[in-house]
Amino acid sequence: MSRAEAISQYAEAQKKAKKYYNACVAKGISPYPQVLNEIIDETAATNPVKVGLVDIPTDRIVGTWTDGRKAAFAGNFMPLLDEGTEFGSKWVNLCEAHLGEGGITDPITCIEYLGNFYVQEGHKRVSVLKSYDSPSIPGIVTRMVPALSDDPKIQLYYEFLKFYKVSKTYLATFSLPGSYARLQAALGFQPDQEWTEDDRRGFSSDFRRFSAAFDQLNTEKLPLTAGDALLVYIQVHPFAELKKMTSDEIRQSLSALWPDIRLLSEGEPLSVSTEPEEKEKGLLNRILGGPRLHIAFLYDFDPQKSAWAAAHAQGQKHLEEKFGSSIQVSTYLCGEEDPAAVIEKAVAQGVNVVFATSPTLMDACRLAAAEHKNIAVFNCSLSMPYAGVRSYYSRIYEGKFITGAIAGAMARDDRIGYVASYPIMGVTAAINAFALGARMTNPRAKIVLKWSCVPGNPILEFKNEGITVISNRDEDGSNTNLTWDLGTYMVKPEGGLQSLAAPHWNWGSYYEKTVQSLLNGGVEALRDSKHAVNDWWGISTGVVNVEMDESLPEGVKLLARILKNGIVNEEIDPFLTPIKDQQGNVISDGTRSFAPEELMRMDWLNDNIEGSIPGFDALLPRSQNLVRLLGIYRQNIPPKTEEAAL
Repeated sequence: MSRAEAISQYAEAQKKAKKYYNACVAKGISPYPQVLNEIIDETAATNPVKVGLVDIPTDRIVGTWTDGRKAAFAGNFMPLLDEGTEFGSKWVNLCEAHLGEGGITDPITCIEYLGNFYVQEGHKRVSVLKSYDSPSIPGIVTRMVPALSDDPKIQLYYEFLKFYKVSKTYLATFSLPGSYARLQAALGFQPDQEWTEDDRRGFSSDFRRFSAAFDQLNTEKLPLTAGDALLVYIQVHPFAELKKMTSDEIRQSLSALWPDIRLLSEGEPLSVSTEPEEKEKGLLNRILGGPRLHIAFLYDFDPQKSAWAAAHAQGQKHLEEKFGSSIQVSTYLCGEEDPAAVIEKAVAQGVNVVFATSPTLMDACRLAAAEHKNIAVFNCSLSMPYAGVRSYYSRIYEGKFITGAIAGAMARDDRIGYVASYPIMGVTAAINAFALGARMTNPRAKIVLKWSCVPGNPILEFKNEGITVISNRDEDGSNTNLTWDLGTYMVKPEGGLQSLAAPHWNWGSYYEKTVQSLLNGGVEALRDSKHAVNDWWGISTGVVNVEMDESLPEGVKLLARILKNGIVNEEIDPFLTPIKDQQGNVISDGTRSFAPEELMRMDWLNDNIEGSIPGFDALLPRSQNLVRLLGIYRQNIPPKTEEAAL
């Protein structure tokens, strides 16, 4: 490289410095590199830790150790001093060396604090290499470790330290807790498994291309890192796919998921719809008779073997009977097949509406919604904050409140058994609503809580404890008649069982009303590609009902009807009452209603409940996958190690 070219490079770098400097001054912020000595003092960190030679990401070099040389550089490390100064001459000499035969080979020395780097020696080397957009710079690093505290930023840094111990890379950064462990698992590593040099090289190559795509798309300047975006991306596209993709393909596939990344930056807001959206038929639809809907029902489990799937199959049958030839309905059973491939096959066959009946199908739904903007995708799940996929579930807690009141009225003593399914979104609200209903008809009622997702036999345990009224699993809509083992029932003195009542899931009502809106407004009527929408319908919509046994006393049946009508007319709210949790904390003074998000994510138990919410490790293995998806504590569950991706 000629001297003239090096001087020209200096001039370009100086222009960048002045532009950065002026922009900072205009904003009233410091235009110089950060000074670590001004950020921390000796009491802010523990003893220094020698890290050794590190390949430092250039964009993480943000400042200097002391303020002695900061005035020579703008905050982007571009040179501020004139080329004719001694500083300028040395910079140009280094620039000549950079592209010469020898290149710049000496590592810089610096301090790392909270993942950022502050130069002690080698400032001009950093400046030259940054001027050429070098992705990394070798450096001898000393780490200043802050004392552990409750500060979320410090907590996240300690997560990084654990990750660095096995990965030895600074490349990916995150802003949300648990992210480093999630990345380790997503790449196919056990929590304490060390990376090889080939692993680091492979990750670096693919992540840099992904990071470049993120930087190009992030014109909104979302307060996220490329690492944050990667964890959203690999929920749909496994990391191993990046190796096979061009930079343009990465950018296109990331762009399709950008609404989900934007939602993450906003705290994953969820718009909850508690009633059907009444869509009037437009003029064109009135003239042409409405759009042609080809609807796919996607099942993860065989309806012949799964009560949950059977309930949705019953709803599908109702839909077909209701609309007849005005719609086309196809059924797809995933079984051992890849759900994403099944949806692709359905779309190729002309499907433009997808009802995926299980939350385990969500990732496939997200991929389909991202890649096919002309289809409406629905997934049966609760509190899943993903744009483009409309989730749906029922407010079963309303039915549980009524059956709780029935249980309180019918119990021969004050103890009532309750079998809960999984510690997932919405279930805790149902438990608490049942407890509040029982307390309404029996102020002394105690709800003995047990779980079907942990080892044991709750029903047998209740019988052995002498409990005579038990709330078992709900009537899921797969049967036309109420049977003894569903809902709430009573153990007779001679040992027989007598049905009392059960909340009833009526998915046909949801499918009917939703398809009618689609027929009136077109497929785009209920598709929202920018926001996360969750239909959470209750008794007033017909999606939830309460089936009562004829043997119930007339007064109890009358009470149940009064409660149901009160909920429908919004005159009764199960949670609009004074509430304390098991620890005696006041949850509500009885003057406010709970927001949908509070009900969905409820993680406390009412003070008349005996029992607790099981931790993830206590669950039966077959229950853990669903709890990973919908668990009320899903953010704190250790990530599952995936297949090797590097």
